[in-house]
Amino acid sequence: MKGIVKDIIIVAVCVAVIWIGLTAYFGAQNPFYVVSSGSMYPELAMHDIIVISGHMLFEDVKIGDIIVFDRPKDHDRVIVHRVVAVVDDDPKTLRTKGDNNQRSIVGTDYPITEEEYIGKVVHVIPQVGFITKILQPPINYIIIAVIIGVMVIRQIYKKDKKKLLDYIDQTKAESSINDYTELQSDEKIDQSTKDFDSMYSAQEKKSTDKLDEEDTKSEGVPEFFLDKEKESEENKE
Repeated sequence: MKGIVKDIIIVAVCVAVIWIGLTAYFGAQNPFYVVSSGSMYPELAMHDIIVISGHMLFEDVKIGDIIVFDRPKDHDRVIVHRVVAVVDDDPKTLRTKGDNNQRSIVGTDYPITEEEYIGKVVHVIPQVGFITKILQPPINYIIIAVIIGVMVIRQIYKKDKKKLLDYIDQTKAESSINDYTELQSDEKIDQSTKDFDSMYSAQEKKSTDKLDEEDTKSEGVPEFFLDKEKESEENKE
């Protein structure tokens, strides 16, 4: 659960940072709107996404610009229409109209003052607004559940992978210890064999030296005494 919460926090922080950056860049609290009617067709079609700029001051808006504003009647809807006239200069008041409408509607298209003005349309992304329609309930809840499920599976996989790697490392360590123990045993056996060979060689050399010494002593007795000793042995017989 800690890993899942961490991932959700990271995603939320990234989304917040991106959103704050976009609002600062375009100068509007909400730079993106989806066209929900055909009043501006063919310039704007339903489900087009429009991007507005709040950096365009209301005083700089001129006839022919497409602007986004709150409906003057009760500010209950956001409307995107084209400016068709400047009704008053002090304070500046505009009248708008949908390109596909026959006339301007009072309370909807005018009077537009700085209080109603939100921003000027600077970009249009065709038909991408279909995504927002698809993501309406219950589809959006299903997608959220799938995303959370993927996060859970990912955390379980990471945990199992860590256990497997730890097991492999432990097995390798035990194998290394066993190999080291076997190597030490082999070295002891080799050392014992070498010691035995050295001892056997020393004893064999000692025996050989003794035999050589006796031979040397026999060779040092004069032949005269050897003959006398031989005759004495024959007389005894």
